[in-house]
Amino acid sequence: MSDTSFLNWPFFEDHHRSLAAELDAWATAHLGAVDHSDTDAACRQVVSMLGDAGFAAHSGAEDGQLDVRTLCLIRETLARHDGLADFAFAMQGLGTGAISLFGSAEQRAEWLPLTRAGKAISAFALTEPGSGSDVANNTMTATLDGNHYVLNGQKTWISNGGIADVYTVFARTGEAPGAKGMSAFILPADTPGFEITERLDTIAPHPLATLTFNDVRLPASAMIGAPGQGFKIAMSVLDVFRSTVAAAALGFARRALDEALDRVTTRKIQGAPLADLQMVQGHIADMALDVDAAALLVYRAAWTKDSGAPRVTREAAMAKLFATDQAQQVIDKAVQLHGGDGVKCGETVESLYREIRALRIYEGASDVQRVVIARQTLGAHQGR
Repeated sequence: MSDTSFLNWPFFEDHHRSLAAELDAWATAHLGAVDHSDTDAACRQVVSMLGDAGFAAHSGAEDGQLDVRTLCLIRETLARHDGLADFAFAMQGLGTGAISLFGSAEQRAEWLPLTRAGKAISAFALTEPGSGSDVANNTMTATLDGNHYVLNGQKTWISNGGIADVYTVFARTGEAPGAKGMSAFILPADTPGFEITERLDTIAPHPLATLTFNDVRLPASAMIGAPGQGFKIAMSVLDVFRSTVAAAALGFARRALDEALDRVTTRKIQGAPLADLQMVQGHIADMALDVDAAALLVYRAAWTKDSGAPRVTREAAMAKLFATDQAQQVIDKAVQLHGGDGVKCGETVESLYREIRALRIYEGASDVQRVVIARQTLGAHQGR
């Protein structure tokens, strides 16, 4: 059983504590039965399960107000139990984040009841083959033609690509150069001209794909917000969900610490538990420290956003950078403490080792977060 004393921190309210306990009990009872041999099928099943249980409802907000602490608690809890379950919930939120935060009443009414009930799967299509972290350099176009926009180009490394029912797509509409010339659109998966041209395999299996747009026509009403607001919308969505990536890393780290504690207290060497060795105790101390420090940064960022801060760019960047990088270290120590069993396929710590690596890359790589933190810190100093 993972340590839950952090729930008594002042960042949380009673409904957060109740939700965490309810979800943990549900995950314990249900997620172990999911067959992961077919990743697409497993992802669809988990989305449906989360919808039926009511947890997917937290992924979107019909009133435009997302509770970031709730999102983080759900991701942390699911990641501790099952990395694919965390992924499934996260993409329901990220995929419709622009609709939740910036969509019209009609757009929210059309899509959020479906995604929040687990009856439709969503995706967030921002990354392109030639522009990952440099979003302002995106080249995909959306050209106005009467009452429609015609989309041409490619997106890649799109989570839920190939299984999503609806995509939030960002394309250049040309109102201005660079970041100010992008807009956001809602794209149903069955739209003519839209194709899944490649499925991407990774060390931790998730549904990922390259998307191709050949003269895809969308009504002007499919645009989210106003023309030219796409970059602002994308960054605002990532500002909310970046903290939840850190929360997922925290969940992986907690599970790794739990597995390590079980190992060192039950495995014996020369007749005594591994936990009696001072070097092992040093590893456990470092792991516990990293977990608590990451949790403080994660829930500070979430609490700050929920308290009304318009942006939490610095706080979210700090949380994501520290939590993902240190989770990698915590999990590595857990593998080490398991010895040969730690690299055996099917072992929990081996799975965590594969799961954590991508979190240091997607939604802002670690080095990009360092740049963000430095710029924010320098800007605050120079503005004094």
